[in-house]
Amino acid sequence: MKWYAAVFVGALVRYLLMSSEYSGLIRGRVEVATPLNSWKRAVEGAYLYANGTNPYDGDLYHQNPFILVSLWYLMQKAAAYVGMVFIQLEIGTAFMLKAAATVFIRELYEKQRRRRDSFAKDTEELQIDAGDLGNLPYYVGLAYLFNPYSILNCVGQTTTVASNYLLALFLVGTAYRSRIVAGVALALETQMNIYPCVLIVPAALFIAESTPRNKWLSIGTTCGTFLGAFLWFNYAGFIIMGDWSFLDATYGFILNCRDLQPNIGLFWYFFTEMFDHFRTLFLYTFQINATLLYLFPLTFKLHKEPIMLMTILLALGVVFRPYPCVGDVAMYLSLLPLWKSISKFMGHNFIVGATMLVTSILGPAVWYLWIYANSANANFYFGMTLVYCTAQIFLVTDLYFAYIKREFCLRNGMQVTIDGKEARIALE
Repeated sequence: MKWYAAVFVGALVRYLLMSSEYSGLIRGRVEVATPLNSWKRAVEGAYLYANGTNPYDGDLYHQNPFILVSLWYLMQKAAAYVGMVFIQLEIGTAFMLKAAATVFIRELYEKQRRRRDSFAKDTEELQIDAGDLGNLPYYVGLAYLFNPYSILNCVGQTTTVASNYLLALFLVGTAYRSRIVAGVALALETQMNIYPCVLIVPAALFIAESTPRNKWLSIGTTCGTFLGAFLWFNYAGFIIMGDWSFLDATYGFILNCRDLQPNIGLFWYFFTEMFDHFRTLFLYTFQINATLLYLFPLTFKLHKEPIMLMTILLALGVVFRPYPCVGDVAMYLSLLPLWKSISKFMGHNFIVGATMLVTSILGPAVWYLWIYANSANANFYFGMTLVYCTAQIFLVTDLYFAYIKREFCLRNGMQVTIDGKEARIALE
């Protein structure tokens, strides 16, 4: 009953804010809406499509054809209930996150049980206990329902609500080892944002754990399912639009960073200030950093812990993508309760939390000073976004280091001495 009461309250908060006079203000905030997820752009694209004009011909619409057709149908059949559709998607996301977390924490608990004989004697406080099996999935759902970022994302009616729904569906498919569900959901999400494509690696590793004798075949099948679904959806987009113009307007737009509208990411300021003859070099560098740079070393280190790998890759993809929004941040933050067992070693929680809170408040204030009061410049706002992204990077590195330190202490005990002095683990 507590869960359903929480869901009701979360839905009610979203409904009240959507019905208030501030919903339009939230919908226009650069922290909430980007060229990829803007509700205004999506509605205009659907209007052009309804009137026989290809919305991909200009520089207005950059979302995939499935969003275009879905929105056109929604505006035709249920325009008055659009807000309720967004709220229902949010509720569905929370339920799926809770369901996925239930399986993930059970898998972590079973893996811990099989290794318990190798643990040191004084490490009970570092282990997942039976009570966590019921509590942590509940906290994951609450972390999404009542995260201010996810609430703002829903009230702003951005298509990131649908993106988070697909990511949650992907997590459920992965948790229950359904290649088709996970592959199809991730393929649709990749059409929207590209960068989550790397999540197929931890998903394939997790699914393969149930088939140790045919592990490589399982990994290949999972990746092949995702790739096949991705290619099919692109071909379906060609059938819907009648040409391939949407490829350049979606993937090309993201990869080439054509819109330098300020947001909470790092791309916009660098490419605004950069000389044109350096643009290609830095564009490739930034894009590799956002997609492939961390995939291989992290997979090599965390191939036996695909759930942690998935969490870290999801977070890094949000921090370094060119058009992030607060709704993207809310998605990976909701997974953090899964890692309660390593929280003892996370030493920067207060710093990260305080920094994200302060920058979330000062960002809109500095934006007002820059755009409306004309008493600041772009450096002020970029300073806020730079600190905000740095806090997220601190969070990811702290999470990773805490995991490594917990693994070390489980094997060697909490008190490790060298020459009679307490040893310290340093991240170098």
